[in-house]
Amino acid sequence: MKPLLILASQSPRRRQLLRAMGVDFKIIPSKTGEATSLVRPAAIVKALARRKALSVARQYPRARVIGADTLVVCKGRILGKPKNRADALRLLKLQNASWQSVYTGVSVAHDGKLFTEYEVSRCKARRLSDAQLLRLSAKHHDKAGAYAVQDDDDPFIEKIAGNRDNVVGLPCCLLKKLLAKTGFKI
Repeated sequence: MKPLLILASQSPRRRQLLRAMGVDFKIIPSKTGEATSLVRPAAIVKALARRKALSVARQYPRARVIGADTLVVCKGRILGKPKNRADALRLLKLQNASWQSVYTGVSVAHDGKLFTEYEVSRCKARRLSDAQLLRLSAKHHDKAGAYAVQDDDDPFIEKIAGNRDNVVGLPCCLLKKLLAKTGFKI
């Protein structure tokens, strides 16, 4: 019998990346909140990834449970998911023609153990007109920073320095390393 692997996320992007790794897994989204008093981006994504993995692992202690969290930092500000279209427009204007850092924390819980790390990539946004930003603000309200590099029709990001999978929301090499610590080989 194969060991059970669970993705504690509703993210279609994370599902797609995990499927591309060729592993069987179940999706059991974490129901935990994302509020935190932490202020450092690396600490935030690691804490939220741990929280998500542990919330599902309590119900499935023998499974390997993957939790992940992604946020964007631009001009010293932490950018999460937009609340609405106006907030998306605000986030996009802030990032327009600028570099930003994308942090993703990944946590794997298994058999009472927890392994957590994070990765950072940098992205450069194109300079878009106000009209282009307004059109883009209607999309991606479920994504940190209000953009999606995985969408072919998303014109916002022109350059990525670092791991593209990290920007999408699940750094696969890091995940493989954490799963290997639990004895799960891909």
